[in-house]
Amino acid sequence: MIDTDIAVGSGMKLTCSRDELAEKLAVVARAVSTRTAVQVLLGVMLRAEGGQLHLAATDMELSLRASLDADVEDEGAAVVAGRLLVDLAKLLPAGQVTIEHRAEEGVVRVECGAASYRLHTYSVEDFPRLPDVDAIETFAVERDALLKTIGQVSRSASRDESRPVLTGILVRFEAGKLVMAATDSYRLSVKETSLAGSAPDLEAIIPARALAEVTRLAAGSGEVEIGVQENQIVFRAGETTLTTRRIDGQFPNYRQLLPETFEHEVTLSRAELLEVVRRTAVMAQRNSPLRLRFADGELTISAQTQDVGESRETIPAAWSGEPLEIGFNAEFLREGLESVPADEVTLKLISPLRPGLVTGEADDFWYLIMPIRLAG
Repeated sequence: MIDTDIAVGSGMKLTCSRDELAEKLAVVARAVSTRTAVQVLLGVMLRAEGGQLHLAATDMELSLRASLDADVEDEGAAVVAGRLLVDLAKLLPAGQVTIEHRAEEGVVRVECGAASYRLHTYSVEDFPRLPDVDAIETFAVERDALLKTIGQVSRSASRDESRPVLTGILVRFEAGKLVMAATDSYRLSVKETSLAGSAPDLEAIIPARALAEVTRLAAGSGEVEIGVQENQIVFRAGETTLTTRRIDGQFPNYRQLLPETFEHEVTLSRAELLEVVRRTAVMAQRNSPLRLRFADGELTISAQTQDVGESRETIPAAWSGEPLEIGFNAEFLREGLESVPADEVTLKLISPLRPGLVTGEADDFWYLIMPIRLAG
């Protein structure tokens, strides 16, 4: 990570609002590591400086920072257990909180009303030095456009850490457009979103987890600022800043994965199809496939799990020609339909062994899903 100066004094003392402290801590602590042998990564950095209390946490993949107004008596810094401090802040009585670090004792005192606590500290010198976000040039992106795009593709990102590139989302800014793509090898989501204003050309693979945090942080802000410095991406929403590493590697060429032509195309009510998929999928347990059988004028969706039961439901469909039966992972199909923000969805198919495509009316979102080979 890139170094930035951290004010460290012999002590620290400040007073701030309990409610604001609890709110900002709850945000920042989401970056506290949950799987580490490095003790300091379990902590939140408290830094009192210039009439503010600055909070920071990192797990070395992403970091979160937030600030709140404080009456600072002595400037300084301390690192305390993050989860413990979050729980404590929520339970303190209403009013002003006094936080005092006594370096010689190795503790932070927290007092609010009649409540008093002594928290042991980690070494400030051991806390990772975070990127200097003030030195990074940023550009503004409309919040709704950014969050909508993240929301439509993020569920397709892989959770398998053995292939780091697929745990990220490809993010590309180009002339008047934002493109995001995610895949776990079994499905692929691609969303193109028109942007007002200008943004520099940028392409990066960003951890899906970091973009999920951006969605939470930006919920109450108007615009999100984005900046890039070497291998770091910065997102700023309101008073909160998130930095995350870029994922190295080559993201799959998603355009080559999309078939050029399809043999069949059928448009259905998204709400009706989604309801049937949800109901029928109850019986698609133990990795049993959801079967879609297209025949003259209808679509039959069924599922069967041995020793559990079976389900079947039929809806009208504008299908003509030879019947076709194809199997999909029930969860993947449901999530694809949920990601289409339209009244109608179009299913494009080739054969029972070739991937199917789910699109909406605007044709700016593609959800490619691999089939499951059906027995019998």
